[in-house]
Amino acid sequence: MADKFEDQGGLATSDPSRLLRWLTSRVMTRLFTSQRVDKRRAAAERVRKRAKLPHRVEYFHQVDDGYSHLAAQMLSGLRERYDIQLDCHLVNGPRGKNVAEPEMLTRLSRYDSHQIAPGYGLDFPEHLAPPAVDQVCKAKGVLAALNPSDRVARVLDVSRALWAGDVDTLESLAAEHGTATDAEVDAALADGDARRATLRHYSGAMFYYGGEWYWGVDRLYHLEQRLISLGLDQQPGQPLLAPRQEPDWGAVRDNGSLTLELYASLRSPYTAVIFDRAVQLARDSGVNLQLRPVLPMVMRGVPATREKGMYIFMDAAREARAAGVTYGNFYDPIGEPARRCYSLYPWAVAEGKSVELLSSFLRHAFALGENTLTDSGMKKVVEAAGLDWSVAKTHLGSAGWEPILEENRLAMYEAGLWGVPSFRLLDSDGSPVVSLWGQDRLWVIAREIRRLLS
Repeated sequence: MADKFEDQGGLATSDPSRLLRWLTSRVMTRLFTSQRVDKRRAAAERVRKRAKLPHRVEYFHQVDDGYSHLAAQMLSGLRERYDIQLDCHLVNGPRGKNVAEPEMLTRLSRYDSHQIAPGYGLDFPEHLAPPAVDQVCKAKGVLAALNPSDRVARVLDVSRALWAGDVDTLESLAAEHGTATDAEVDAALADGDARRATLRHYSGAMFYYGGEWYWGVDRLYHLEQRLISLGLDQQPGQPLLAPRQEPDWGAVRDNGSLTLELYASLRSPYTAVIFDRAVQLARDSGVNLQLRPVLPMVMRGVPATREKGMYIFMDAAREARAAGVTYGNFYDPIGEPARRCYSLYPWAVAEGKSVELLSSFLRHAFALGENTLTDSGMKKVVEAAGLDWSVAKTHLGSAGWEPILEENRLAMYEAGLWGVPSFRLLDSDGSPVVSLWGQDRLWVIAREIRRLLS
């Protein structure tokens, strides 16, 4: 490979880091186009047919995870609706570099599951405290005593008893189905973890089919649409079991009494997918938008594995297509490009163009494939935001933005959140109504706006 290349900004360089940025950007752009996804799916079906295998969907259940309890409520419906073989594996939660804040994640899974359950016609009790450790162990023992196929029919009963704190029902289920020994539980979890690792994932509440992962009830519609396209729907024409949730804030309009805080970073694919839609929701509903940028996790020293990165980029591209958002022509803005844009942020705030600057940067980095490391690339970002490049150059590289981003990060953590995009809706008194993480939570924000305004 040549040690010199011409980047999109016209800058010849032998800097290995720039070459790596360019190569990574090209690979990630090409991997997750709809054409490449369709080819991989078709290849998976050819392999399955040659091996004369059934359409096998594998579900990975984490007993103490709120999202897994929601997913468990979909299993019987999936098996009845679609002509599939459905197996349930037991797994531990994500570990090591795959999870930045494990305790915060498990706490959020309980809070978040309670918020989203009604939208899917599911139930999740308000559960501020985790389920009792001994009951978690009992639930694992009951499920580990069953084989992966039989678990599908029993996991919901066990999960409901656990999350309801119903000790008597758990004991009855244990008497009926047996209880695995501690060694057998460990073996079942090790088998589930190993299978998940072989398939290159790390989390609970995950569905897997034909080379592709689907997280919880939020991504089940992608799996359902794929199964339907394969002719596996046994109830054609019926609504999806878990349809995509769309924001709906109703016909009423706020006078600015409510505030929507948007925590965003410049290297987040999910932020790129949702940013403009979140801004538009605030504008259309009359809610006051408060933009609170934070430094990307990787730039804060939070590590990320290859498996996690690949899933995020795949899933973000899939979500963008479903939402009709232009996305995918990617030029990685990690490091210096993001810092350069953040250095312009205080000036953009003073000019009343902070939202426009971040929107433009995300669009150029994630949709237009612009190299924002170069001055030519940054000039396009600045001018598309309605700002003067000749003035911007005098602010480029300025200090003073770091305390702003750190203050926002601390506020985000205080709200029980740590990743982006995150949202916090405040009432007219400035008190938090709901705090949520994820581009797929805008519909909950819209629901709460509608409730407060009505």
